[in-house]
Amino acid sequence: MSIDRLPEHEQRVLNEVERELSRDRRLERRLRTLRLSRCPDLTRLAAYRPRTSTVLLLLVLSVTLMVTGIATASPGVIWAFAAVWPVTLFASFRLLCRWTEG
Repeated sequence: MSIDRLPEHEQRVLNEVERELSRDRRLERRLRTLRLSRCPDLTRLAAYRPRTSTVLLLLVLSVTLMVTGIATASPGVIWAFAAVWPVTLFASFRLLCRWTEG
């Protein structure tokens, strides 16, 4: 394995490929959105504005999972309810905040 530079013709080809890729704005945007950050973006979460239909759907799903979990005592259903319930509460809270703002 050599640590020398690339041959001249390979370097030219590589430079041309890099130049073409740097011109592609759609690729640039996709690569920028794939970058991982160390901490989650809480501003997007704080700006979440759920629709009424979404909150109603989550409420119906939560109540259905709760009743099914009580009736069957199935661990899968109980865990599904445990996963959906906090999301439902958060979405309901954000919807109520939006309604009281305006």
